[in-house]
Amino acid sequence: MSIAQFWRENRRYAYCMLAILAFAIIMFLPDASPVQAGEQAIALTAKGKASLAVMAFTVILWVTEAVPFPIAGLISLALLTILKVDTFKNLVADGFGNSIVLFFIGVLILSAAINATTLMRRVTSFMLFKLGHRPSLIVLVFLTAGALLSAWITDMAVAAMLLPLGLGILRDAGAEKLKSNFGKALMIAAAWGPLIGGIATPAGCGPNPLTMGFLRDLAGIHFTFLDWSLIGFPAALMMIPFAWWLLLYFFPPEKIALSISREEYEARKKDMGSITRKELMVISIFFITIALWICEPFIKSWTGGTIDYLEISFVAFACACLFFLPGIDVLSWKQAESEISWGGIVLIVTGLSLGMAIYKTGAAQWIAYVLFGSIGSLHPFAIVFIITVGVALMKVMFSSNTVTGIIVVPLLIALAKTTNISPALLAIPAGITSSLSFILVSSTPTNVIPYSSGYFTITDMAKVGVFMTLLASLCVALSVYFLGGALHII
Repeated sequence: MSIAQFWRENRRYAYCMLAILAFAIIMFLPDASPVQAGEQAIALTAKGKASLAVMAFTVILWVTEAVPFPIAGLISLALLTILKVDTFKNLVADGFGNSIVLFFIGVLILSAAINATTLMRRVTSFMLFKLGHRPSLIVLVFLTAGALLSAWITDMAVAAMLLPLGLGILRDAGAEKLKSNFGKALMIAAAWGPLIGGIATPAGCGPNPLTMGFLRDLAGIHFTFLDWSLIGFPAALMMIPFAWWLLLYFFPPEKIALSISREEYEARKKDMGSITRKELMVISIFFITIALWICEPFIKSWTGGTIDYLEISFVAFACACLFFLPGIDVLSWKQAESEISWGGIVLIVTGLSLGMAIYKTGAAQWIAYVLFGSIGSLHPFAIVFIITVGVALMKVMFSSNTVTGIIVVPLLIALAKTTNISPALLAIPAGITSSLSFILVSSTPTNVIPYSSGYFTITDMAKVGVFMTLLASLCVALSVYFLGGALHII
Protein backbone atom coordinates (compact mmCIF):
# COMPACT_ATOMS: atom_id res chain seq x y z
CA MET A 1 0.00 0.00 0.00
CA SER A 2 1.40 3.40 -1.00
CA ILE A 3 1.73 6.28 1.47
CA ALA A 4 -0.86 8.28 -0.50
CA GLN A 5 -3.38 5.43 -0.36
CA PHE A 6 -2.70 4.87 3.36
CA TRP A 7 -3.32 8.59 4.02
CA ARG A 8 -6.55 8.57 2.03
CA GLU A 9 -7.87 5.64 4.03
CA ASN A 10 -6.76 6.90 7.45
CA ARG A 11 -6.77 10.70 7.28
CA ARG A 12 -10.10 10.98 9.09
CA TYR A 13 -8.58 9.20 12.09
CA ALA A 14 -5.61 11.58 11.96
CA TYR A 15 -7.83 14.65 11.83
CA CYS A 16 -9.91 13.37 14.76
CA MET A 17 -6.72 12.83 16.77
CA LEU A 18 -5.58 16.36 15.87
CA ALA A 19 -8.91 17.76 17.12
CA ILE A 20 -8.62 15.78 20.37
CA LEU A 21 -5.02 16.93 20.82
CA ALA A 22 -5.98 20.60 20.36
CA PHE A 23 -8.81 20.14 22.86
CA ALA A 24 -6.51 18.50 25.41
CA ILE A 25 -3.73 21.09 25.07
CA ILE A 26 -6.12 24.00 25.73
CA MET A 27 -7.83 22.19 28.62
CA PHE A 28 -4.57 21.36 30.39
CA LEU A 29 -2.77 24.65 29.84
CA PRO A 30 -2.00 26.52 33.06
CA ASP A 31 -4.57 29.14 34.00
CA ALA A 32 -3.91 32.37 32.15
CA SER A 33 -3.20 35.56 34.07
CA PRO A 34 -5.97 38.17 34.02
CA VAL A 35 -5.50 40.99 31.52
CA GLN A 36 -5.82 44.55 32.76
CA ALA A 37 -8.39 46.71 30.95
CA GLY A 38 -8.07 50.08 32.63
CA GLU A 39 -9.22 49.51 36.17
CA GLN A 40 -10.88 46.19 35.27
CA ALA A 41 -9.10 42.83 35.39
CA ILE A 42 -10.47 40.33 32.86
CA ALA A 43 -9.79 36.68 33.70
CA LEU A 44 -10.20 33.55 31.61
CA THR A 45 -12.42 31.34 33.75
CA ALA A 46 -12.41 27.54 33.77
CA LYS A 47 -15.66 27.56 31.82
CA GLY A 48 -14.19 30.05 29.36
CA LYS A 49 -11.14 27.85 28.78
CA ALA A 50 -13.38 24.81 28.29
CA SER A 51 -15.48 26.69 25.71
CA LEU A 52 -12.31 27.63 23.77
CA ALA A 53 -11.13 24.01 23.87
CA VAL A 54 -14.46 22.82 22.44
CA MET A 55 -14.29 25.57 19.82
CA ALA A 56 -10.82 24.46 18.65
CA PHE A 57 -11.93 20.81 18.58
CA THR A 58 -15.07 21.60 16.57
CA VAL A 59 -13.43 23.97 14.07
CA ILE A 60 -10.82 21.35 13.21
CA LEU A 61 -13.55 18.77 12.58
CA TRP A 62 -15.53 21.29 10.50
CA VAL A 63 -12.58 22.35 8.33
CA THR A 64 -11.21 18.82 7.80
CA GLU A 65 -14.69 17.24 7.54
CA ALA A 66 -13.38 14.26 9.50
CA VAL A 67 -16.97 13.63 10.54
CA PRO A 68 -20.13 15.04 8.94
CA PHE A 69 -20.33 18.72 9.87
CA PRO A 70 -23.77 18.50 11.56
CA ILE A 71 -22.42 15.69 13.76
CA ALA A 72 -19.36 17.77 14.66
CA GLY A 73 -21.70 20.55 15.77
CA LEU A 74 -23.81 18.17 17.84
CA ILE A 75 -20.67 16.74 19.46
CA SER A 76 -19.75 20.29 20.51
CA LEU A 77 -23.13 20.61 22.28
CA ALA A 78 -22.48 17.35 24.11
CA LEU A 79 -18.99 18.46 25.18
CA LEU A 80 -20.20 21.88 26.36
CA THR A 81 -22.86 20.12 28.45
CA ILE A 82 -20.51 17.49 29.92
CA LEU A 83 -17.94 20.18 30.81
CA LYS A 84 -20.74 22.21 32.45
CA VAL A 85 -19.99 25.30 30.37
CA ASP A 86 -23.77 25.81 30.38
CA THR A 87 -26.87 23.72 30.87
CA PHE A 88 -28.08 21.60 27.99
CA LYS A 89 -31.38 23.47 28.04
CA ASN A 90 -29.68 26.85 27.64
CA LEU A 91 -27.37 25.60 24.90
CA VAL A 92 -30.30 24.25 22.90
CA ALA A 93 -32.24 27.48 23.43
CA ASP A 94 -29.31 29.59 22.16
CA GLY A 95 -29.09 27.54 18.96
CA PHE A 96 -32.23 25.62 18.06
CA GLY A 97 -34.38 28.28 19.72
CA ASN A 98 -32.98 30.98 17.43
CA SER A 99 -35.38 32.45 14.86
CA ILE A 100 -32.72 31.96 12.16
CA VAL A 101 -33.90 28.34 11.86
CA LEU A 102 -37.24 29.52 10.47
CA PHE A 103 -35.43 31.92 8.15
CA PHE A 104 -33.52 29.04 6.60
CA ILE A 105 -36.57 26.88 6.20
CA GLY A 106 -38.39 29.81 4.61
CA VAL A 107 -35.72 30.74 2.07
CA LEU A 108 -35.08 27.12 1.09
CA ILE A 109 -38.81 26.67 0.45
CA LEU A 110 -38.73 29.88 -1.60
CA SER A 111 -35.82 28.49 -3.60
CA ALA A 112 -37.67 25.18 -4.08
CA ALA A 113 -40.75 27.03 -5.38
CA ILE A 114 -38.67 28.96 -7.90
CA ASN A 115 -36.96 25.76 -9.04
CA ALA A 116 -40.35 24.08 -9.50
CA THR A 117 -41.08 26.50 -12.37
CA THR A 118 -39.24 27.57 -15.52
CA LEU A 119 -38.45 31.01 -14.10
CA MET A 120 -34.79 30.26 -13.53
CA ARG A 121 -34.52 28.67 -16.96
CA ARG A 122 -35.75 31.93 -18.44
CA VAL A 123 -33.28 34.05 -16.48
CA THR A 124 -30.32 31.70 -16.95
CA SER A 125 -31.00 31.35 -20.67
CA PHE A 126 -30.77 35.13 -21.00
CA MET A 127 -27.56 35.27 -18.92
CA LEU A 128 -25.96 32.44 -20.89
CA PHE A 129 -26.93 34.11 -24.17
CA LYS A 130 -25.24 37.34 -23.04
CA LEU A 131 -22.35 36.05 -20.88
CA GLY A 132 -22.04 32.32 -21.53
CA HIS A 133 -18.86 32.70 -23.56
CA ARG A 134 -17.10 33.90 -20.39
CA PRO A 135 -17.95 31.86 -17.28
CA SER A 136 -15.59 34.14 -15.36
CA LEU A 137 -17.88 37.09 -16.12
CA ILE A 138 -20.82 35.25 -14.58
CA VAL A 139 -18.80 34.91 -11.36
CA LEU A 140 -18.09 38.66 -11.48
CA VAL A 141 -21.78 39.45 -12.05
CA PHE A 142 -22.72 37.39 -8.99
CA LEU A 143 -20.11 39.15 -6.84
CA THR A 144 -21.11 42.62 -8.04
CA ALA A 145 -24.89 42.10 -7.97
CA GLY A 146 -24.68 40.48 -4.53
CA ALA A 147 -22.60 43.38 -3.19
CA LEU A 148 -24.83 46.12 -4.61
CA LEU A 149 -28.03 44.47 -3.37
CA SER A 150 -26.74 43.70 0.11
CA ALA A 151 -25.82 47.33 0.68
CA TRP A 152 -29.57 47.81 1.19
CA ILE A 153 -30.97 44.34 1.90
CA THR A 154 -29.72 41.91 4.55
CA ASP A 155 -26.91 39.60 3.41
CA MET A 156 -28.89 36.41 4.00
CA ALA A 157 -31.78 37.62 1.85
CA VAL A 158 -29.45 38.42 -1.06
CA ALA A 159 -27.75 35.02 -0.81
CA ALA A 160 -31.20 33.43 -0.83
CA MET A 161 -32.03 35.32 -4.04
CA LEU A 162 -28.78 34.33 -5.77
CA LEU A 163 -28.98 30.63 -4.83
CA PRO A 164 -31.70 29.50 -7.27
CA LEU A 165 -30.23 31.63 -10.06
CA GLY A 166 -26.81 30.04 -9.57
CA LEU A 167 -28.26 26.54 -9.40
CA GLY A 168 -30.10 27.14 -12.67
CA ILE A 169 -26.89 28.20 -14.41
CA LEU A 170 -24.94 25.25 -13.02
CA ARG A 171 -27.63 22.79 -14.11
CA ASP A 172 -27.53 24.25 -17.61
CA ALA A 173 -23.75 23.96 -17.59
CA GLY A 174 -23.87 20.33 -16.45
CA ALA A 175 -21.51 21.23 -13.59
CA GLU A 176 -20.95 18.32 -11.20
CA LYS A 177 -21.22 18.94 -7.47
CA LEU A 178 -17.86 19.05 -5.64
CA LYS A 179 -16.01 18.48 -8.94
CA SER A 180 -16.75 21.59 -10.98
CA ASN A 181 -14.43 24.55 -10.33
CA PHE A 182 -17.01 26.81 -11.95
CA GLY A 183 -19.61 25.50 -9.50
CA LYS A 184 -17.29 26.17 -6.56
CA ALA A 185 -16.41 29.69 -7.69
CA LEU A 186 -20.01 30.63 -8.50
CA MET A 187 -21.52 29.37 -5.25
CA ILE A 188 -18.79 30.95 -3.10
CA ALA A 189 -19.36 34.18 -5.05
CA ALA A 190 -23.05 33.92 -4.10
CA ALA A 191 -21.91 34.11 -0.46
CA TRP A 192 -19.04 36.57 -0.77
CA GLY A 193 -20.91 39.18 -2.84
CA PRO A 194 -23.56 39.72 -0.11
CA LEU A 195 -20.89 39.70 2.62
CA ILE A 196 -18.88 42.39 0.82
CA GLY A 197 -21.89 44.61 0.15
CA GLY A 198 -23.08 44.31 3.73
CA ILE A 199 -20.35 46.72 4.88
CA ALA A 200 -21.21 49.46 2.37
CA THR A 201 -24.00 51.26 4.27
CA PRO A 202 -25.48 51.17 7.78
CA ALA A 203 -28.51 49.40 6.28
CA GLY A 204 -26.38 46.53 4.99
CA CYS A 205 -25.77 44.52 8.16
CA GLY A 206 -26.65 44.44 11.86
CA PRO A 207 -23.20 45.33 13.28
CA ASN A 208 -23.14 48.59 11.28
CA PRO A 209 -25.88 50.51 13.15
CA LEU A 210 -24.82 48.70 16.32
CA THR A 211 -21.33 50.18 16.02
CA MET A 212 -22.75 53.65 15.35
CA GLY A 213 -24.90 53.31 18.46
CA PHE A 214 -21.95 52.27 20.62
CA LEU A 215 -19.91 55.23 19.37
CA ARG A 216 -22.77 57.59 20.20
CA ASP A 217 -23.54 56.14 23.62
CA LEU A 218 -20.04 55.27 24.84
CA ALA A 219 -17.86 57.88 23.13
CA GLY A 220 -20.21 60.75 22.26
CA ILE A 221 -19.34 60.43 18.54
CA HIS A 222 -22.27 60.86 16.15
CA PHE A 223 -21.46 58.83 13.05
CA THR A 224 -24.02 59.48 10.29
CA PHE A 225 -25.36 57.24 7.51
CA LEU A 226 -23.27 59.22 5.00
CA ASP A 227 -20.14 59.05 7.16
CA TRP A 228 -20.34 55.25 7.23
CA SER A 229 -21.10 54.99 3.50
CA LEU A 230 -18.13 57.19 2.54
CA ILE A 231 -15.86 54.62 4.19
CA GLY A 232 -17.81 51.40 3.68
CA PHE A 233 -18.75 51.74 0.01
CA PRO A 234 -15.17 52.32 -1.29
CA ALA A 235 -13.92 49.43 0.87
CA ALA A 236 -16.57 47.14 -0.63
CA LEU A 237 -15.78 48.25 -4.20
CA MET A 238 -12.08 47.54 -3.64
CA MET A 239 -12.86 44.03 -2.41
CA ILE A 240 -14.83 42.91 -5.49
CA PRO A 241 -11.86 42.61 -7.93
CA PHE A 242 -9.76 40.89 -5.24
CA ALA A 243 -12.54 38.38 -4.57
CA TRP A 244 -12.98 37.76 -8.32
CA TRP A 245 -9.25 37.22 -8.86
CA LEU A 246 -8.93 34.84 -5.90
CA LEU A 247 -11.92 32.70 -6.92
CA LEU A 248 -10.63 32.36 -10.48
CA TYR A 249 -7.09 31.64 -9.24
CA PHE A 250 -8.10 28.92 -6.78
CA PHE A 251 -10.95 27.53 -8.92
CA PRO A 252 -10.13 28.21 -12.60
CA PRO A 253 -13.39 27.43 -14.45
CA GLU A 254 -13.21 24.35 -16.62
CA LYS A 255 -14.17 24.51 -20.27
CA ILE A 256 -17.95 24.39 -20.19
CA ALA A 257 -20.31 24.75 -23.13
CA LEU A 258 -22.29 27.57 -21.57
CA SER A 259 -22.73 29.95 -24.46
CA ILE A 260 -25.92 29.63 -26.50
CA SER A 261 -26.61 31.13 -29.92
CA ARG A 262 -29.43 33.56 -30.67
CA GLU A 263 -31.28 30.78 -32.49
CA GLU A 264 -31.00 28.46 -29.48
CA TYR A 265 -32.03 31.26 -27.14
CA GLU A 266 -35.14 31.97 -29.23
CA ALA A 267 -35.89 28.25 -29.41
CA ARG A 268 -35.71 27.97 -25.61
CA LYS A 269 -38.05 30.93 -25.21
CA LYS A 270 -40.52 29.34 -27.60
CA ASP A 271 -40.24 25.98 -25.86
CA MET A 272 -40.92 27.52 -22.44
CA GLY A 273 -43.87 29.50 -23.78
CA SER A 274 -45.59 32.33 -21.98
CA ILE A 275 -45.33 32.78 -18.23
CA THR A 276 -47.84 30.52 -16.52
CA ARG A 277 -50.23 31.35 -13.67
CA LYS A 278 -48.09 29.22 -11.34
CA GLU A 279 -45.01 31.24 -12.24
CA LEU A 280 -46.87 34.51 -11.69
CA MET A 281 -47.78 33.27 -8.21
CA VAL A 282 -44.12 32.53 -7.46
CA ILE A 283 -43.01 35.94 -8.80
CA SER A 284 -45.65 37.70 -6.71
CA ILE A 285 -44.70 35.92 -3.47
CA PHE A 286 -41.01 36.44 -4.20
CA PHE A 287 -41.43 40.20 -4.61
CA ILE A 288 -43.75 40.44 -1.61
CA THR A 289 -41.01 38.79 0.46
CA ILE A 290 -38.30 41.16 -0.80
CA ALA A 291 -40.56 44.20 -0.39
CA LEU A 292 -41.29 43.29 3.23
CA TRP A 293 -37.58 42.72 3.93
CA ILE A 294 -36.74 46.15 2.52
CA CYS A 295 -39.72 48.08 3.90
CA GLU A 296 -39.83 46.59 7.40
CA PRO A 297 -38.36 49.69 9.15
CA PHE A 298 -40.66 52.03 7.21
CA ILE A 299 -43.74 49.92 7.97
CA LYS A 300 -42.82 49.89 11.64
CA SER A 301 -42.43 53.66 11.59
CA TRP A 302 -45.65 54.30 9.66
CA THR A 303 -47.70 52.16 12.04
CA GLY A 304 -46.18 53.72 15.15
CA GLY A 305 -44.67 50.38 16.15
CA THR A 306 -47.99 48.51 15.98
CA ILE A 307 -46.57 46.19 13.33
CA ASP A 308 -43.24 45.30 14.87
CA TYR A 309 -42.89 41.64 13.92
CA LEU A 310 -41.83 41.88 10.26
CA GLU A 311 -38.23 40.94 10.94
CA ILE A 312 -36.40 38.87 8.35
CA SER A 313 -37.13 35.40 9.80
CA PHE A 314 -40.85 36.03 10.27
CA VAL A 315 -41.23 37.33 6.72
CA ALA A 316 -39.31 34.36 5.28
CA PHE A 317 -41.36 31.58 6.90
CA ALA A 318 -44.73 33.40 6.66
CA CYS A 319 -44.33 34.04 2.93
CA ALA A 320 -43.08 30.46 2.41
CA CYS A 321 -46.38 29.20 3.82
CA LEU A 322 -48.24 30.92 0.96
CA PHE A 323 -46.90 28.42 -1.60
CA PHE A 324 -48.97 25.61 -0.04
CA LEU A 325 -52.33 27.39 0.20
CA PRO A 326 -55.34 26.17 -1.84
CA GLY A 327 -55.50 28.06 -5.11
CA ILE A 328 -51.74 28.60 -5.13
CA ASP A 329 -50.40 25.04 -4.65
CA VAL A 330 -46.98 25.75 -6.10
CA LEU A 331 -45.35 23.03 -3.98
CA SER A 332 -46.17 19.85 -2.14
CA TRP A 333 -44.55 19.38 1.26
CA LYS A 334 -42.65 16.37 -0.07
CA GLN A 335 -41.04 18.57 -2.73
CA ALA A 336 -40.15 21.25 -0.22
CA GLU A 337 -38.79 18.76 2.31
CA SER A 338 -36.36 17.34 -0.24
CA GLU A 339 -34.97 20.82 -0.96
CA ILE A 340 -34.29 21.80 2.67
CA SER A 341 -30.69 21.29 3.78
CA TRP A 342 -31.33 19.95 7.26
CA GLY A 343 -27.60 19.45 7.78
CA GLY A 344 -26.98 23.12 7.01
CA ILE A 345 -29.55 24.10 9.62
CA VAL A 346 -27.89 21.88 12.24
CA LEU A 347 -24.52 23.46 11.37
CA ILE A 348 -25.87 26.96 12.01
CA VAL A 349 -27.75 26.24 15.24
CA THR A 350 -24.87 24.33 16.83
CA GLY A 351 -22.48 27.09 15.76
CA LEU A 352 -24.74 29.64 17.41
CA SER A 353 -24.76 27.63 20.64
CA LEU A 354 -20.96 27.40 20.62
CA GLY A 355 -20.49 31.09 19.86
CA MET A 356 -22.89 32.16 22.60
CA ALA A 357 -21.15 29.86 25.09
CA ILE A 358 -17.81 31.56 24.36
CA TYR A 359 -19.49 34.94 24.78
CA LYS A 360 -21.34 34.12 28.01
CA THR A 361 -18.30 32.64 29.74
CA GLY A 362 -16.29 35.82 29.16
CA ALA A 363 -13.72 34.00 27.01
CA ALA A 364 -14.49 36.33 24.09
CA GLN A 365 -13.82 39.43 26.19
CA TRP A 366 -10.52 37.97 27.39
CA ILE A 367 -9.42 37.12 23.83
CA ALA A 368 -10.34 40.61 22.60
CA TYR A 369 -8.03 42.23 25.15
CA VAL A 370 -5.25 39.70 24.57
CA LEU A 371 -5.37 40.48 20.84
CA PHE A 372 -5.81 44.23 20.97
CA GLY A 373 -4.67 45.37 24.40
CA SER A 374 -1.16 46.48 23.35
CA ILE A 375 -1.76 48.12 19.95
CA GLY A 376 -1.80 51.71 21.20
CA SER A 377 1.88 52.35 20.38
CA LEU A 378 1.59 51.33 16.71
CA HIS A 379 1.11 53.53 13.65
CA PRO A 380 -2.61 54.31 13.07
CA PHE A 381 -2.65 52.42 9.74
CA ALA A 382 -1.10 49.35 11.42
CA ILE A 383 -3.68 49.61 14.22
CA VAL A 384 -6.56 49.57 11.74
CA PHE A 385 -5.09 46.65 9.78
CA ILE A 386 -4.44 44.57 12.91
CA ILE A 387 -7.97 45.21 14.17
CA THR A 388 -9.54 44.15 10.86
CA VAL A 389 -7.47 40.95 10.67
CA GLY A 390 -8.01 40.17 14.35
CA VAL A 391 -11.77 40.66 14.24
CA ALA A 392 -11.98 38.61 11.03
CA LEU A 393 -10.17 35.74 12.76
CA MET A 394 -12.43 36.09 15.81
CA LYS A 395 -15.35 35.56 13.42
CA VAL A 396 -14.20 31.95 13.10
CA MET A 397 -15.39 31.48 16.70
CA PHE A 398 -18.71 33.29 16.55
CA SER A 399 -21.72 32.40 14.42
CA SER A 400 -23.32 35.82 14.63
CA ASN A 401 -22.13 39.09 13.16
CA THR A 402 -24.09 40.95 15.82
CA VAL A 403 -22.56 38.92 18.66
CA THR A 404 -19.08 39.74 17.32
CA GLY A 405 -19.97 43.42 17.22
CA ILE A 406 -21.42 43.31 20.72
CA ILE A 407 -18.25 41.69 22.07
CA VAL A 408 -15.54 43.64 20.28
CA VAL A 409 -16.76 47.20 19.65
CA PRO A 410 -17.42 48.28 23.28
CA LEU A 411 -14.08 46.78 24.35
CA LEU A 412 -12.19 48.70 21.67
CA ILE A 413 -13.94 51.96 22.58
CA ALA A 414 -12.89 51.40 26.20
CA LEU A 415 -9.35 50.54 25.02
CA ALA A 416 -9.23 53.75 22.93
CA LYS A 417 -10.06 55.85 25.98
CA THR A 418 -7.23 54.32 28.02
CA THR A 419 -4.66 54.73 25.20
CA ASN A 420 -5.69 58.18 23.89
CA ILE A 421 -6.64 56.86 20.45
CA SER A 422 -9.71 58.08 18.57
CA PRO A 423 -12.54 55.62 19.45
CA ALA A 424 -13.78 55.78 15.87
CA LEU A 425 -10.37 54.66 14.57
CA LEU A 426 -10.78 51.39 16.48
CA ALA A 427 -14.54 50.90 16.45
CA ILE A 428 -15.33 51.54 12.77
CA PRO A 429 -12.93 48.93 11.28
CA ALA A 430 -14.06 46.45 13.96
CA GLY A 431 -17.73 47.10 13.18
CA ILE A 432 -17.13 46.78 9.43
CA THR A 433 -15.15 43.55 9.80
CA SER A 434 -17.72 41.98 12.14
CA SER A 435 -19.78 40.95 9.11
CA LEU A 436 -16.90 39.76 6.89
CA SER A 437 -16.84 35.95 7.29
CA PHE A 438 -14.86 34.61 4.36
CA ILE A 439 -13.19 31.61 6.02
CA LEU A 440 -15.62 29.30 7.79
CA VAL A 441 -19.01 28.30 6.42
CA SER A 442 -20.50 28.13 9.89
CA SER A 443 -19.51 31.72 10.75
CA THR A 444 -22.64 33.17 9.17
CA PRO A 445 -25.93 31.93 7.70
CA THR A 446 -25.06 33.88 4.53
CA ASN A 447 -22.37 31.27 3.79
CA VAL A 448 -24.55 28.30 4.66
CA ILE A 449 -27.21 29.18 2.07
CA PRO A 450 -24.90 28.68 -1.00
CA TYR A 451 -23.10 25.85 0.84
CA SER A 452 -26.40 23.97 1.02
CA SER A 453 -26.22 23.64 -2.78
CA GLY A 454 -23.51 20.99 -2.33
CA TYR A 455 -21.07 22.46 -4.87
CA PHE A 456 -18.19 23.27 -2.49
CA THR A 457 -16.78 21.93 0.75
CA ILE A 458 -15.95 23.71 4.00
CA THR A 459 -12.27 23.26 3.10
CA ASP A 460 -12.77 24.87 -0.33
CA MET A 461 -14.08 28.06 1.28
CA ALA A 462 -11.50 28.04 4.07
CA LYS A 463 -8.44 27.80 1.84
CA VAL A 464 -9.43 30.74 -0.38
CA GLY A 465 -11.11 32.59 2.49
CA VAL A 466 -7.83 33.04 4.42
CA PHE A 467 -6.37 35.06 1.56
CA MET A 468 -9.60 36.98 1.03
CA THR A 469 -9.61 37.89 4.72
CA LEU A 470 -6.13 39.43 4.44
CA LEU A 471 -6.99 41.37 1.26
CA ALA A 472 -10.33 42.52 2.67
CA SER A 473 -8.55 43.72 5.81
CA LEU A 474 -6.18 45.73 3.63
CA CYS A 475 -9.15 47.29 1.78
CA VAL A 476 -10.84 48.25 5.04
CA ALA A 477 -7.60 49.67 6.47
CA LEU A 478 -6.97 51.76 3.34
CA SER A 479 -10.50 53.12 3.30
CA VAL A 480 -10.69 53.85 7.04
CA TYR A 481 -7.25 55.42 7.35
CA PHE A 482 -7.00 57.43 4.12
CA LEU A 483 -10.63 58.26 3.29
CA GLY A 484 -11.67 58.60 6.93
CA GLY A 485 -8.73 60.88 7.56
CA ALA A 486 -9.01 62.93 4.36
CA LEU A 487 -12.73 63.53 4.89
CA HIS A 488 -12.17 64.24 8.61
CA ILE A 489 -14.66 61.49 9.53
CA ILE A 490 -12.16 59.80 11.86
